[in-house]
Amino acid sequence: MATALLFACGQKQPRQEAIVYPETAKTDSFHVYYGDTVAEPYAWLENDTSAETKEWVAAQNKVTQDYLAKIPFRESLKNRLTELANYEKIGVPFIEKGKYYFFKNDGLQNQSVLYVKNTLDGEAQVLLDPNKLSDDGTVALKAIKFSRDGKYMSYAISRSGSDWEEIYVMDLATRSLTQDKIEWAKFSSVSWCGNGFYYSAYDAPKKGKEFSNVNEYHKIFYHKIGTAQSADKLFYENKNYPKRFYSSSVPEEENAVFVYEGGAALGNRLFVQDLKKTGSKVVEIASDDSYDYTVVDMTGNTFYVLTNYKAPKYKLMKGDIANPKIENWTDVIPESENVLLSAGFTNGKMIVSYDKDASVRSYVYSVDGKREREIEFPTFGTASFSYDKKEKEIFYAFTSFTYPTTIFKYDIEANKSEKYIEPKVKFNPEDYTTEQLFYTSKDGTRVPMFLVYKKGLKKNGKNPTLLYGYGGFNISLRPSFSTFRLPFIENGGIYVMANLRGGGEYGEEWHIAGTKMNKQNVFDDFIAAAEFLVKEKYTSAEHLAINGGSNGGLLVGAVINQRPDLFRVAIPEVGVMDMLRYHLFTIGWNWASDYGRSDDSQEMYRYLKAYSPLHNIKNDGTPYPAILITTADHDDRVVPAHSFKYAAQLQASDTGDAPKLIRIDTKAGHGGGKPITKVIEEETDVYSFIMWNLGMKYK
Repeated sequence: MATALLFACGQKQPRQEAIVYPETAKTDSFHVYYGDTVAEPYAWLENDTSAETKEWVAAQNKVTQDYLAKIPFRESLKNRLTELANYEKIGVPFIEKGKYYFFKNDGLQNQSVLYVKNTLDGEAQVLLDPNKLSDDGTVALKAIKFSRDGKYMSYAISRSGSDWEEIYVMDLATRSLTQDKIEWAKFSSVSWCGNGFYYSAYDAPKKGKEFSNVNEYHKIFYHKIGTAQSADKLFYENKNYPKRFYSSSVPEEENAVFVYEGGAALGNRLFVQDLKKTGSKVVEIASDDSYDYTVVDMTGNTFYVLTNYKAPKYKLMKGDIANPKIENWTDVIPESENVLLSAGFTNGKMIVSYDKDASVRSYVYSVDGKREREIEFPTFGTASFSYDKKEKEIFYAFTSFTYPTTIFKYDIEANKSEKYIEPKVKFNPEDYTTEQLFYTSKDGTRVPMFLVYKKGLKKNGKNPTLLYGYGGFNISLRPSFSTFRLPFIENGGIYVMANLRGGGEYGEEWHIAGTKMNKQNVFDDFIAAAEFLVKEKYTSAEHLAINGGSNGGLLVGAVINQRPDLFRVAIPEVGVMDMLRYHLFTIGWNWASDYGRSDDSQEMYRYLKAYSPLHNIKNDGTPYPAILITTADHDDRVVPAHSFKYAAQLQASDTGDAPKLIRIDTKAGHGGGKPITKVIEEETDVYSFIMWNLGMKYK
């Protein structure tokens, strides 16, 4: 049996206590790509519902939990994480038909509760408590939407972290559920129109394969209140493209339905149906799906679109429903040097937000696109606004690494912000420093990173450091507050977030520079970040841990193989580890615009195989860092088979004595909607593993 040695806290020498990994059966399974035979000895783990896989999961979890139970400060760390998380969290208020709605968590509630007030200073009443939908908090509220007449609220829930959703409708006058229920919705908006709403769903999946089989033939339906789902009208489908997403939006005046088709390229196609014209059809108005098109508002016949069409850093355009095709659109806010994130209308003005060096900057604009003034924030960070065209009040939430999410009320006429709700967290932000630095990647590209640490840090190369990255899908990483990082930093650690190529921090060109045959740039950026931290004496390889989830899990897996000498600890979470077969499960085909596919061409196959974490694990005695893999049994986005096969291959390979463990959560998915009890348990295990294997002493 494969073994590893358990390291003692704060010591270089391991205790002589071996980890005995479960025996993982090998088969003769293989796949052939362009004449290359690639062995798949652990392909049987792709069957996530088999008895053999369940036994394997139980055995792996036992070994992992036995290891973690021996970490002496694990319980103390859990207590501190629980203490820090136990504070009142209130979301940004939003106004519907003159009433104020907001989410609140008393501290350790598994799910946040939806409240309503008749006035801003009035008494809050519970409207919907998701904690009452399950005994263990594993039913999560995913989205809510109000009917235009204020009579109904639809809400979607997911179970055990799955992407599958059920949609229900509440009568707001009686606060009781109607008989309406929608099943097998996924990646769906709810767009109210008349006495019903549009939504997106799949046909019911094969029983027993709900969380692994590929999802095909997404459709948009219209549901009329008071009728069964079986009576819903099919509004839009495209049988020519089974592996694409379809969603809808309806403007406030309910004079049009916009349809989005995505999943084939980096952007989407855009269609519209004019509801004012009897018998009108759905017509395509933007066909080049290498660009993004998002309708942000519509007034009368004029609709406004946020797009990167011939503008890599995005711009705001407008069109007329009478001549809706893109060639007739005109610019309202042209592309500028920073990435345009959002634009919306309120109080006869626009609030416009940009991304500047991975932080949000927001401004007031005139409705014809002229910048008037900046909205001042406390420091660099992230802001999100809540407002309505017809309401005077404006709110926004602001957060940064050591600035807990705070709700502000904004007076647009006076250009003045005042704190509306400030959380009380049991830590002192004045004890910490946040700095943004820029480093040079392998090819000379300038890349930003944020560092957070306690004041008084000495750059002696011995500071425990956790480097986090993502680098994909045009997703930007921006400053945000999390109590779960604090114990690591309190005990002398440095938290680092690198803004790698593949993300959206500098627009579509930055994104494309980390996709397909450019994916190695992402890994080079991350490796260069680690080398910079070592060179500048913040840390050393002996004191450096790395972490990333989903596409970031792929990142961690890839750089472990490429530079195992550079890291002491690695945490790949819910990662895409099999780059040759990822597109064959659930919605994995949707990632091809970023990754490419092994069946695209021989060149693409060889490129993917060259960095695929599963296929490049060394087996020659090269010491690997201590690795804790995390995944979950209900992850139907990045199926757990990725992590299962990767763990099996790691444990079977000769990569030194450091532990190679996998933590498999139950009744959990890709991460969204996870109850706080499960989050605290997972963060306790992850940070215990990191701190223990970095030799940190918990105080």
